[in-house]
Amino acid sequence: MAERNLDFDRIINRKNTRCVKYDLAPLKGYPEDILSLWVADMDFRTSSYVEDALRELTRHNIYGYSNTLPGDGFFESVRGWMKRHHHWEPEEDWHIKTPGVCFAIAMAVRAFTEPGDAVLIQEPVYYPFGNLIRKNGRQAVSSDLVQNTDGHYVIDFDDFEKKIAEHAVKMFILCNPHNPVGRAWPEEELLRIGRICAEHRVIVFSDEIHGDFIWSGEHRVFQETGPGFRQFTVTATAPSKTFNLAGLQQSNIFIPNPELRKKLEAEMEKTGFDEPTIFGITAAQAAYEHGDEWYEAMKAYVAGNIDFADRFVREELPGIRMNKPEGTYLIWLDFRGIGLQAAELDDRILHQARLWLDSGAMFGKAGEGFQRINTACPRSILQEALERLKTTFTAR
Repeated sequence: MAERNLDFDRIINRKNTRCVKYDLAPLKGYPEDILSLWVADMDFRTSSYVEDALRELTRHNIYGYSNTLPGDGFFESVRGWMKRHHHWEPEEDWHIKTPGVCFAIAMAVRAFTEPGDAVLIQEPVYYPFGNLIRKNGRQAVSSDLVQNTDGHYVIDFDDFEKKIAEHAVKMFILCNPHNPVGRAWPEEELLRIGRICAEHRVIVFSDEIHGDFIWSGEHRVFQETGPGFRQFTVTATAPSKTFNLAGLQQSNIFIPNPELRKKLEAEMEKTGFDEPTIFGITAAQAAYEHGDEWYEAMKAYVAGNIDFADRFVREELPGIRMNKPEGTYLIWLDFRGIGLQAAELDDRILHQARLWLDSGAMFGKAGEGFQRINTACPRSILQEALERLKTTFTAR
């Protein structure tokens, strides 16, 4: 059977489908013709193999309590994907299924730290990190990423270690690759992070949900980069970004250290979450077993979108700066050169350009003056969004 869903130029109307990306706009009072390029899901139909697997499931038409079982091929499909694409073979004993990476982060915060403890992040970073830390009664501490003169983000390792020591940090949430700035951390930087965390006995939660989107070289699994890193690392992966399955609530968490794994499982038991959804595990297995052709074609299309955006920004948007991401399908635009305060910038983008983007301020103070754009959409939509920015900001 051949893959059928390879037309990424096709515009799919997602309105009135209970879609967060589009159907929340009227509730917020946003302009009727607003273009949504904010939340990180795709506007592409997923692999036809996933579609067929879910159709077959609906024909059975009984949706009782469900779970994966030994020998049903689910874990083998997950491990096979990791081996093919990341040269990594996690063990089945390490594996925990959760209904999302954010759920796993919340459970890890509760399992590995006490109320009032400090948890380290690197802003500007995916905003639920800080929210989950604070809402669970812990202290969010940021060692902000630093931009070089060319706009490239780097880690201030002196500050990183200083913050750990000063705040007695118990846990660090690593974004690998980094959302929103697009860094795909090289081995030498991951090694340095790991050695500092090992020395200070800091548990690392490595969110690698965007690991299937690396634009040069390959993704480096943090726990495999240094000797002993497995013992203090939780690795989070999911098919949700790769195959646009976020609504099906399936993530794969790997914890080699049995003591840490037991603590996380004990915290999960308090929630009453016992089984994954049958739709999530069915879709994930189909994607991991049969989705390679769709994935490679989609990835090539998105790479073309990023190249298109890079040229457009350089040639048509003076005062706005873009560094091509090393990973993720998100671009991080620097609007500070046009001289607007963050609130005025957000207002113009929303009401003049009629674009719903993610304001950089959401990702921490270090993100003020930036905007995050999701490029996983038909190129005509991306071009229209960039043209609206041109009309709004070059006319000034």
